[in-house]
Amino acid sequence: MLKFYHAPWSRSSSVLWLLEELAVPYEIEMVDIRAKEGVPETYRAIQPNKKVPAIEHDGVVVTERAAITVYLADRFAEAGLAPALTDPHRAAYLTTLVYCDSVFDPAICAHIQGLEYTGNQYPFGLFEDMVAYVERRLTAHPFAAGDRFTAADTQLASGINFTMNVLHALPERPVFKEYVARIETRPAYRRAQEKDMAMAAQVPFFAGAS
Repeated sequence: MLKFYHAPWSRSSSVLWLLEELAVPYEIEMVDIRAKEGVPETYRAIQPNKKVPAIEHDGVVVTERAAITVYLADRFAEAGLAPALTDPHRAAYLTTLVYCDSVFDPAICAHIQGLEYTGNQYPFGLFEDMVAYVERRLTAHPFAAGDRFTAADTQLASGINFTMNVLHALPERPVFKEYVARIETRPAYRRAQEKDMAMAAQVPFFAGAS
């Protein structure tokens, strides 16, 4: 059994998309990260910081998006979403996954919060360097790991789409827009979006906002 700990319209939405791409059975355990009383302490047994996403597969818990993506894409390799260990594109695939968690997200957060710092003060470096790197990568190749869609795209495209079109923190570069447009045509992406919207309607935080 594969259990997915998820909060709609959050970072875990990228894993929801991945699960739809993999087309494997899974059940969703909703975690209300926006509840006024906070996430229950019991959830720390699954995720030490009470964050999402997390998965539990046959009794094994995996947290952090990069690790979850690697685990799922390798475990369900028949979906063809992970380059093989001997595939030269495996390096770009793994690099992108870790980059999303360790550089892209922290640099975006620092930028939004107006944090002023030099490139050597934080391990994730400068926001401008991050933007330039991602732009170069997607100019050179249509997808995160090269010329074909992989599980890494569920993470990179989710990050770009949300930070550019919702948060308006990432610059609207043509290459970013073209990348998101390519991704949005995928049936699994559309299914994930529909499921996320339906789940968000059940969350008091969003119900109150409407």
